[in-house]
Amino acid sequence: MPGILLDTMRGQRSDHIPLWLMRQAGRYLPEYRALRADKGGFLELVYDSDAAAEVTVQPIDRFGFDGAILFSDILIIPYAMGQKLEFLAGEGPKLSPTLVDHALSSLEAVPERLSPIYSTVTKVRERLGPETTLLGFAGSPWTVATYMVAGEGSRDQHQTRAMAYQNPEAFGEIIDAIADLTIEYLVGQINAGAEAVQLFDSWSGSLAPTEFERWVIAPNAKIVAALAERCPDVPVIGFPKGAGEKLPAYIRETGVNAAGLDETIDPLWAAKALPDSLPVQGNLDPLMLLSGGPALEKAAKRILEAFGDRPHVFNLGHGIGQFTPIAHVEELVAIIRGWQG
Repeated sequence: MPGILLDTMRGQRSDHIPLWLMRQAGRYLPEYRALRADKGGFLELVYDSDAAAEVTVQPIDRFGFDGAILFSDILIIPYAMGQKLEFLAGEGPKLSPTLVDHALSSLEAVPERLSPIYSTVTKVRERLGPETTLLGFAGSPWTVATYMVAGEGSRDQHQTRAMAYQNPEAFGEIIDAIADLTIEYLVGQINAGAEAVQLFDSWSGSLAPTEFERWVIAPNAKIVAALAERCPDVPVIGFPKGAGEKLPAYIRETGVNAAGLDETIDPLWAAKALPDSLPVQGNLDPLMLLSGGPALEKAAKRILEAFGDRPHVFNLGHGIGQFTPIAHVEELVAIIRGWQG
């Protein structure tokens, strides 16, 4: 029998609200920090399938979440496309050569860099009970492209946005190449045992409406359509962070099965603006979880009440913070598990 999270993503309502947290496998957990110290760098941990599987299940063992999210990184795609990937202490990920001054054709693909990720998925699925849904993921083409073009993250993605304006043909080739490989990558994760997948578009909010249509909606629609044809029973969650009032168009035009909402979305607005039957996921502010206290319970219950008439997976509006106290996560779990809607 599928887990309640998977049922919810397929459009079923339940009095039991499924729960998982973005970045739930990570630095706020002492068991993660211990394993990371033992294995060394972040990329080394991702590519050790046994260790990555252990990291993926750590929050399930501790909190009993309804979903396990694959421990990996969105930049595995450019790494497989031939860019060099480094995670530098205190600086974040770095990709080279940058596509702002190198042609996409200069990269030599290394598709075998995807295989260890599939191995991790298989190992995780073997360790999870049927009640826990295994989620795979990938970065959406726009967000991945921002890193490939600039070589690193930025506040406003100015280099990538400028390239998209000045040379849309060349930039379109990058977007298409990312989308094509992302389809194969997600199909590979599904074949290895992922039961649902999420498309992270962390930087979608930086685009003007017409650019959002071209560089966010269109490539995600291509990915969703391909997955619907090849893996028709697997829900796709779209998470366009910062989309704001563009969210209804994103949902309508991409065809995603469920929508992740960031913390800036008013749940009362979303409950009215989005299709009644659409499963939604979110959207507690990660800083609220970090802060804890009575305000945490109030905020969580406001979200639960707003989405009480539709399929809803409780989650954060973005990733859990590194310094989030374990006790606050335990408090949130108790609030959601005790909810009587």
